Amino acid sequence: MRRALKRADDGKTLDPAEVEVLLSASGPALEQLMSTAARVRDQGLADAGRSGIITYSKKVFIPLTRLCRDRCHYCTFATTPGRVHSPYLSPDEVLEIARQGAALGCKEALFTLGDAPEDRWDAAKKWLEEAGYDSTLDYVRAMSIRVLEETGLLPHLNPGVMSWQNLQRLKPVAPSMGMMLETTSRRLFEEKGQPHFGSPDKDPAIRLRVLEDAGRSNVPFTTGLLIGIGENLEERADSIFALRKIARQYGGIQEVIIQGFRVKPDTAMRNDADVPLDEWLAAIAVTRVVLGPRMRVQAPPNLVDLAEARLLLDAGVDDFGGVSPLTPDHVNPERPWPQIDDLAKVTADAGFTLRERLTAHPEYLREPWLDPRLISHVEALVDPETGLANESAFPKGLPWQEPDGGWDSVGRTDLHTAIDTEGRRTETRSDFDAAYGDWDVLREDVAARRAGEAAGGVSAPERIAAETKAALAAAERDPAGLSDAQALTLMTAAGPALDQLARIADDLRKAVVGDDVTYVVNRNINFTNVCYTGCRFCAFAQRRTDADAYSLSMDEVAQRAEEAWVIGATEVCMQGGIHPDLPGTAYADLVRAVKERVPEMHVHAYSPMEIVNGSVRTGLSIEDFLISVKEAGLGSIPGTAAEILDDDVRWILTKGKLPTASWIEVITTAHKVGLPSSSTMMYGHVDAPHHWVQHLRTIAAVQDQTGGFTEFVLLPFIHTNSPIYLAGVARPGPTYDENRAVHAMSRIMLHGRIDNIQCSWVKLGTDGCVDVLNGGVNDIGGTLMEETISRMAGSKHGSRKSIEELTQMATAAGRPARQRTTTYGEVPQTSHTALELA
Repeated sequence: MRRALKRADDGKTLDPAEVEVLLSASGPALEQLMSTAARVRDQGLADAGRSGIITYSKKVFIPLTRLCRDRCHYCTFATTPGRVHSPYLSPDEVLEIARQGAALGCKEALFTLGDAPEDRWDAAKKWLEEAGYDSTLDYVRAMSIRVLEETGLLPHLNPGVMSWQNLQRLKPVAPSMGMMLETTSRRLFEEKGQPHFGSPDKDPAIRLRVLEDAGRSNVPFTTGLLIGIGENLEERADSIFALRKIARQYGGIQEVIIQGFRVKPDTAMRNDADVPLDEWLAAIAVTRVVLGPRMRVQAPPNLVDLAEARLLLDAGVDDFGGVSPLTPDHVNPERPWPQIDDLAKVTADAGFTLRERLTAHPEYLREPWLDPRLISHVEALVDPETGLANESAFPKGLPWQEPDGGWDSVGRTDLHTAIDTEGRRTETRSDFDAAYGDWDVLREDVAARRAGEAAGGVSAPERIAAETKAALAAAERDPAGLSDAQALTLMTAAGPALDQLARIADDLRKAVVGDDVTYVVNRNINFTNVCYTGCRFCAFAQRRTDADAYSLSMDEVAQRAEEAWVIGATEVCMQGGIHPDLPGTAYADLVRAVKERVPEMHVHAYSPMEIVNGSVRTGLSIEDFLISVKEAGLGSIPGTAAEILDDDVRWILTKGKLPTASWIEVITTAHKVGLPSSSTMMYGHVDAPHHWVQHLRTIAAVQDQTGGFTEFVLLPFIHTNSPIYLAGVARPGPTYDENRAVHAMSRIMLHGRIDNIQCSWVKLGTDGCVDVLNGGVNDIGGTLMEETISRMAGSKHGSRKSIEELTQMATAAGRPARQRTTTYGEVPQTSHTALELA
């Protein structure tokens, strides 16, 4: 204990064993621990520019439904349909609570509810159907908008377990959300008789995934631990470290609540004991020390007597959470809220000032954390000097809507002034740390993952001649039937084995599509580089306030399409960043603008990430959104945003991008509504050969289901300006042998499914493309005319190719070149040709 206290006091990094010891502190040891925690808290307040300020949020508690599919043994909030007058509060009941709170100066509407009650209770399902809602979360979203528009209160949503898609859907209607982790103990979840047994949403892995997804989605998130429900000190320590890891990696955890267990009658745990105060204080203090000065640590003041609230401050708390002058704490109804004036006096007696804040802490009241549709609501209630609440402001209803003016309202600068003479960005985006998270944590994660892969035997296998020969024979005999082990052996082939692999792939290519090297005459239009997603590999994205930011107007996009058509292009490929002001209708409007100017132009546009963004912003399902852009004139979509279809890799490589399952959902839905797509893989960063094998398996499975892929495009990682490389996390792209092997194996593993394998001359250059054209590749993409994303990543192979240059590339490979359409058809012989493309 003495050693652990000394290390904590000296600011040393504590290990789990030391934390476990400190969690048992009592008496003088606890006093010393609390003193250290308080000092850490004070440093954090000073760093944040609000020394001596303790915060709280003035709120109303809206228990939207008390039904739940879980059966937690300590809960009195959740009940049965027979014990409530209605499964859900009606809209009128919700608004009446909110209006009363607004009249009292409250600024937060805390929506709390059980997890997916419609999955357990027929009464809940029937109520939602009769009210016209597909799910509880749809009703939460609708009521949040009503509260914003009719009262001006800021919703804080606690709907329990949410998917990545749920978070994306709810972010525009709430400045913050939350879900208690409670504990990482699997024992309490899996063992019969334990408090979380029989509660599917209390699976620690699921709850950790929600916290990670919230961070990836840039949602300010409140979470915390429930102390004293049967977890042991080792499990408690593990829970604290789990929160620290997620907080550091994604930055989305805005505050951590340390809540002490209180026994309630009529529950399975009614005979247990309240958590001892010293034990609760030790947990608060340890959490503060482990999570550090930047974290806001909260403890509910109504769970202790007012005289004991001072001890919460002594233990390192800097926030009292939501306090209501109107509604009870529906989770702990036996514990009334303290009067705010009384809480302010306790705070003052401890040497601090109590100040009101909004639902999100000041550092989260900006992009990328705050959705633009909530800015006016926040500005009406915030003190602009401190980012805390304007305590004299009373909420009033304001419209909640898409930004006015369509795409042309987002503002723009000229693309050509935003890049240097080499075609690269001139400086990094200004929110570098907020956008990408903690690089130190990523380095640790990548190192640990690579060590684990090596120990588990999933790294490159030893090149045993017999195994390699057998795998090559299998590839020649049954290309699409390779086992994973055989595919991995060939994916790491070198020397003569790699030459033989390339020959097998090229023979397949010749048999399937012949000798023609195909290309499309097209123009890339990256209509904006403003993005708040935060992909760690991307050197393209900027904040809208950065000097390098640009957005083309609708007319400019149409003009570029017309210019391309005049010199013979048959396709425009349009993709852009996820602009925070982008109206959901802009995607269809951009397509419509092109088609109105050039009716015969094929529009190949919008990555799955953009499609999800459009779906969320319009409120349409993915299918209905895709139908809307197809009706506007969209001809096909690029299967980009795939990177590597393995979530462990994706969450290191990206931050806010969609998970693998969502990418697959968008692609399969596009194919279903009649929009074909390409498919892609970006490789050579934090991935390994076994990821490439599984990525190809996933692509093959989707193609078996839909048949909608027109081609598979290999995209070697360009490291030069990439943040994840500059931070020392990623490697500098694939090797020469890996490029040859990946292209050849794509031909082999996708044989019989996807006929067209494309290389990227932008990334590989002419010589690299010639090499893979002799190893299974039959397509070299398009003329592009402009290509901003790869240039800004540091590609040195240009941004456009003439037809003559593409033909020379094919000739160098000993093959003829032929122009194609986007979907690999013959280009009609009309007066419109690409012969003048110089």
